[in-house]
Amino acid sequence: MIIKNIEAKIRLATVIAIGSLVTSLVIVGMNCLYAYKLVSNAHKNIYLLDNNVPILARQTDMQMNRPAEYRAHIDLFHSLFFSLTPDDNYMEYQMKKAMYLVDESGMQQYNNLKENGFFNSILSSSSVLTLQTDSIVLDMPRKYFRYYGKLKIDRRSSTVIRSLVTEGNLKDIPRSDNNPHGALITNWKTLENKDLQDVEKNTF
Repeated sequence: MIIKNIEAKIRLATVIAIGSLVTSLVIVGMNCLYAYKLVSNAHKNIYLLDNNVPILARQTDMQMNRPAEYRAHIDLFHSLFFSLTPDDNYMEYQMKKAMYLVDESGMQQYNNLKENGFFNSILSSSSVLTLQTDSIVLDMPRKYFRYYGKLKIDRRSSTVIRSLVTEGNLKDIPRSDNNPHGALITNWKTLENKDLQDVEKNTF
C-alpha cells in the first residue's frame, strides 16, 4: 500500500513537473511573440523634428503604396522619354535621366529611334513633343504594366496627335537619388504608336 502511494505521488509529481514545464514554455513563447510585435511596431515609428520638438509619425507599409509608386515611376519614365524639345542638350539630359528608370530594353528603343532619325527630325522640324498619360494598367502579381497615352507633336507646319501604347514589367531595386521609387522597368516595348490626328497650321 505504501509503495502504491509512493508511485502515485511520483506520477503526480511528474505530471505537475511536465505541466509546469509546458506552461512555462507557453508563457515564454507568448512573451517572445509579444516582444517581437512591440519591436516590429517600434521600427515602424519615426520621429520628425518640429523646432527641435520630436513628433511621432507612423511609417506606412511599403506594399500599401507600391501600386501608386509604380504608376508614378511609369509616368515619369514615359514623360522623360517622350516629352522633348528641339534641343540636343535637353534631349540628352532627358534620356540620361530616363535610362536610370529602365533596363537595357530602354536603351535598345533609344538606339532604334536614333538610327531611324527620330531625334534629328525633331531638330530639323523644330518639333515640341508633349506626352499626356491616359491610363496605366497594373497587374501587381505579375508586376506587369500597360501604358496608354497621347503624344502631341507640335511642328511649324502641323500638329500631330499620336496614340502611344507600351508594355513592360517592373522590378524592385534599392532607392537612389536617380531612382527615388526604387523600381526598374524591364522588357519595355512599344505596342502602338500611330497617328490619330494631323492638323495643318495656317502659314499665312
